[in-house]
Amino acid sequence: MTVYYTLTFLLMTGEMATFCLLVLPLPLSLRKKLFTFLSENPLVAKFAYGLKISFIFVAILFLDSVQRMLRISAQSDGAHGKEVVQDVRTETNLAARRFYAQRNMYLTGFTLFLSLILTRTFYILLDLVRVQDENAKLKKLTASSSKSTIASQEQKAQIDDLKAKLAALEAKDRDFETLKKQAKQQADEFDRLATEYNQVTGSKSNKRTD
Repeated sequence: MTVYYTLTFLLMTGEMATFCLLVLPLPLSLRKKLFTFLSENPLVAKFAYGLKISFIFVAILFLDSVQRMLRISAQSDGAHGKEVVQDVRTETNLAARRFYAQRNMYLTGFTLFLSLILTRTFYILLDLVRVQDENAKLKKLTASSSKSTIASQEQKAQIDDLKAKLAALEAKDRDFETLKKQAKQQADEFDRLATEYNQVTGSKSNKRTD
């Protein structure tokens, strides 16, 4: 296998390993860190750009391998169609060339196919991580809002209790003011009666002395 097909095989192996890494059942926090690193790191972006260029060359190799396989198949069919005795070496050479052409076609074709699957899987999982992150934030917000609602209800109950106590104190204060007024009125009336009594008793005592 030539160098570029060896590199293509290594690229396909790397795609398979990356796919297995992406579909691992990781925790949400670790998965979020991984996808954030892969989607936002500038070095990863440069590496992905280089991979896109390499996939262009892989696509060229795929087209070349397809043309070779078709050409070898046509030669083999033409050789079998002739009514001549075929040499064993010639048939073996044609079979080997067809095998290598098919191998190269399958290798480059699966590499390109895996690149499409890997790209689509990455963006689907990235959207899934974002949705899970937003869901976790909404759960926290809902929990905090429910806690604040409970706290506000408790505060409202405390305020209502304080209002009731204040109303009771105001009622007691009004009763106390009423009692003060009544006591003052009674004291004034007692003073008036005492004054009148003193005046009456004082005048009688003067008449007796005369």
